[in-house]
Amino acid sequence: MKQRLACLLVACIALSGCGLVGSSLTVCDDGLEGQSVARRWNEQLLDAIRRDTPAPTVHARNLFHTSAAMWDAWAAYDDASTALFVDASRSLDADERSVSVSYAAYTMLTNRYRNAVGGSESLVSFDQELTLQCLNVPSIDNEDLSDGALLGVEIAETILEETIEDGSFELDGYLDLSYMGANPPLVVGDPGVGEAADPDRWQPLQLAEAITQNDQVQVQPLQFFIGPHWGSVTPFALDPSPDGLPIDPGTPPLFSEDPDAFVAAAVEVLEYQRSLDVSVDERRDYGPASIGNNSLGANDGSGHATNPITGESYAANEISSADFGRVVAEFWADGPSSETPPGHWNTVANVVSDDPQLELRIAGAGDAVDRLEWDVKMYLALNGGMHDAAIAAWGAKRVFDSSRPITAIRYLAELGQSTDQTLENYHPNGLPLIDGLIEIVTEETSADRHAGLLPGMLTVRAWAGHKYLHNNYDEIAWIDATTWVPYQLDTFVTPSFPGYVSGHSAFSRAGAEVLTQFTGSEFFPGGLGEWTAPAGWLRFDDGPDEPVTLQWATYQDAADQAGESRLYGGIHIGADDVDGRILGATCGRGAVAKAFELFG
Repeated sequence: MKQRLACLLVACIALSGCGLVGSSLTVCDDGLEGQSVARRWNEQLLDAIRRDTPAPTVHARNLFHTSAAMWDAWAAYDDASTALFVDASRSLDADERSVSVSYAAYTMLTNRYRNAVGGSESLVSFDQELTLQCLNVPSIDNEDLSDGALLGVEIAETILEETIEDGSFELDGYLDLSYMGANPPLVVGDPGVGEAADPDRWQPLQLAEAITQNDQVQVQPLQFFIGPHWGSVTPFALDPSPDGLPIDPGTPPLFSEDPDAFVAAAVEVLEYQRSLDVSVDERRDYGPASIGNNSLGANDGSGHATNPITGESYAANEISSADFGRVVAEFWADGPSSETPPGHWNTVANVVSDDPQLELRIAGAGDAVDRLEWDVKMYLALNGGMHDAAIAAWGAKRVFDSSRPITAIRYLAELGQSTDQTLENYHPNGLPLIDGLIEIVTEETSADRHAGLLPGMLTVRAWAGHKYLHNNYDEIAWIDATTWVPYQLDTFVTPSFPGYVSGHSAFSRAGAEVLTQFTGSEFFPGGLGEWTAPAGWLRFDDGPDEPVTLQWATYQDAADQAGESRLYGGIHIGADDVDGRILGATCGRGAVAKAFELFG
């Protein structure tokens, strides 16, 4: 948490809670903003994630282990609860409970983010947070700590010791060098996919310049698989997998087995990207009355008839289709201050918990609980689900090693078109010709709609926002199909790991399942969750010209939109998304069931 209170040196002398941390003078306030200590440490962790290199797997693990430490510290004061790692029941004053929770979180975070990118700034912020809570920053021998504080430190240190060899390769910087890719790099600035590329397998990208979602310049612009070993990390509620695949989601469309399905998946991504064309004046209702309410693993919903909380119909939310798709793609991409999808769902959970319409009743039943109990229990369930979703999704990524749309679309474009056998570039498994989406340039059209393109070229109506390839920057235009790129920054393009299944879909659906069962309702408080992008907010493109408000009736609606956003963004095909949702739902349901067992 950023420092909010400062005191003058004179005031510091008079206030015993005023301490010197780094170069800042802070006044302690153990009731700051009315938040529980668990919430405040969760915010500290989210800020540390935003500073660090975006690695969803690593941050999901840190969120989970920190949540487990806070839970075990809280449970030590409650005979009805069961600890997860450390059964540390002690005869301590109940007033020390929040102190134990704070020191458990502090100890976890200082250990996990000490050597992270932005670690020095994070450590200062962690110390400031202790001071704001009127607590002492630990010394080498911890001689200034109370019994409750020592308990929190003990719990965290035990968890750190027990998880150091959990399969994450923490001692090796989370790196696994055993993965050997099947494909040569795809040089994004050149047409095509290069020689000998297997369209069914992941292809690392060679970028002209590589910058992470939170603006960290990468020394090495050649991608490598982040987290190929993660399917073997010790889970929360999942059964550990000896083969690194805790959940088998099926098989993605493969060119070698079903080229028609493979081509259809690539075409669907092209259709999503074409919908981002701001020159097309199309508006529709993107409110809960018209979208959402899908069955699991499908996009078959047509919205909700009424808001069950108010009993009234949802108001229409008319938005430009191009603006809606672009905002959805960027909002759920978690940049530029990337907290990664696991962190994003912690943010969603915090907003929900802060809503005055929400009653803090676990599973929506029983007596209302105080905010500390609500938070430690919610974070355990939620981040247990995030942790398991990372393990299951990355296990599938390693086993199936599937390609991203940039490889699939360019590969098919290099084969040719599959519609007109009289043309030289015919191939039975190429891209089909579709008016307004995939066309052949002719002598006539090269002087008009396909201006700047050579006759005979296979062209697609797609995003031209890539300065290394296209002259028409920041717009949908006709381009050489072999130069297709997703709707992303040209310094990022796609994440550095295989596609199947989508991590966004798995994390999001896991989070939605946890929030649904934990709050006792599938609906956001008041029956409506929303977020507004102001005019000019977009980062990948210009716009929007007017504010765009995303709305969701249920947590599942939000999660499904997060998964679908990756098709708008050109990051995933449909199978990556829908199968990821199913996998994530399994993880979320299992996590919340196990958490409820621990709650007693």
